[in-house]
Amino acid sequence: MEEQNWWYFLHDILLEKGVSEQWAVYVNVFMLLVLSTVLVFLVDFITWKVLRKVSSGIAKRTKTNFDNFAVANGLPRLLAHILPLILALELTPFVFYDFQYAENIAFKFMNILGVLLALRIARSLLQTVRDYLKTLPRFKDKPIDSYIQVFMIFAWAAGILSILAIITDTDVWKFLTGLGAVSAVLLLIFRDTILGFVASIQVSINDMVRIGDWITFEKYGADGDVIEINLATVKVQNFDKTITTIPTYALISDSFKNWRGMQSSGGRRIKRAVIIKQTSIKFLTRESIESLKKIALITDYLEDRQAKIVASNKEKNVDKSLIINGRNMTNLGVFRKYIESYLESHSAINDEMILMTRQLEPTTQGIPLEIYAFSSDKRWQNYEYIMADIFDHILAAVPYFELEVFELPTHLKPNS
Repeated sequence: MEEQNWWYFLHDILLEKGVSEQWAVYVNVFMLLVLSTVLVFLVDFITWKVLRKVSSGIAKRTKTNFDNFAVANGLPRLLAHILPLILALELTPFVFYDFQYAENIAFKFMNILGVLLALRIARSLLQTVRDYLKTLPRFKDKPIDSYIQVFMIFAWAAGILSILAIITDTDVWKFLTGLGAVSAVLLLIFRDTILGFVASIQVSINDMVRIGDWITFEKYGADGDVIEINLATVKVQNFDKTITTIPTYALISDSFKNWRGMQSSGGRRIKRAVIIKQTSIKFLTRESIESLKKIALITDYLEDRQAKIVASNKEKNVDKSLIINGRNMTNLGVFRKYIESYLESHSAINDEMILMTRQLEPTTQGIPLEIYAFSSDKRWQNYEYIMADIFDHILAAVPYFELEVFELPTHLKPNS
């Protein structure tokens, strides 16, 4: 009798014990499968123990956090599966020596596991790179998640094609040529993904939005800080701590406001008006001017202005029996100058940026007197306090100039 190979050891023993040929073959295959499985899991366990010890030692000796992120994302554990998988592939021909069909199925199964393992390793490696790059200042505000998602989409597409090719024993390129027939369906299914992919590239190249930017997107009710930029969505944490999710492609198709320019500048803009009642505006008499000179911020201005006006009127022999004749000062003009002087001396206003008080076009309610300046403190709470403090003072100062702030009569006010 021809000498059998080592994997037939149990088969020969069973034949000697009087077991039939068919049962001897089945029992032999079953035992080889059990032993191979145990051996593969044992190698997997030992490999993982060795890799874990090695990776821990490397993590302690290196200063970078990359290896720590690799362990946190399970990269060493996934790498430990490679050697057992190779061993399983090598043992398959021996285990299923008498069963070619089962051997073919086992090979396909192992190859599919290999593709899935490669995808998981790629994903874990990319997540490790992502976590590491987010610790670096230059990459902290970049949409790294979008790039990883794009790469994984292509990786999964290649993986699915490979799996289909393994199952059907067909070349991968034949699947690629067949994609043209279903391209319209794929475009419909992955419409948002494709739009998000294109949008994320444009957002990144044009530097439209970064993680940490404060954006206002009225269409989606978003007003807060960008906390995440993905391939399909952008997450915004609003100031009330709610989360708004915006499609990435909306950033290039709709209009939104990015406050980054304000945050990186020297101040935050204050642009608000006080509406002055038109009937309260008048020319200032000499007595009114003398009274207003007691206000320290405009004393020098009034003295200089009054001297120039008197000299001009005298030079032109202006008849001042009527106050309207010649040059005069008005309470609104002096009040406007007072506001400018007040803002210039205010410690919370950045005097290196634009600062002015301007009169807008008269309306049916009155004449808007607009303050345009920049707060040095850009933090929202402090900014609101500074602006309120300024307008508290301005509103309280209005009566000193014999002016009135417009407000609706009581009988015309809502809910009156």
